[in-house]
Amino acid sequence: MIKVVCNGYLGKKVRIKCNTKDTTGDLKKLIAAQTGTCWNKIVLKKWYTIFKDHVSLGHYETHGGINLELYYR
Repeated sequence: MIKVVCNGYLGKKVRIKCNTKDTTGDLKKLIAAQTGTCWNKIVLKKWYTIFKDHVSLGHYETHGGINLELYYR
């Protein structure tokens, strides 16, 4: 289990526990359950890299305590 911290551009901070084998789409669904938004509208970024829905978090080399940027379409 890793803990992912997502910082929204409006100052909202969301902390999610997930596995490295989970896909980014799964992470978006967990974030949507906490924030109350639609998971299709969530965009996750790390610097200039936009995370794709079908790729697992392990392929993006995410580790415990990583900070991701949370945007909405």
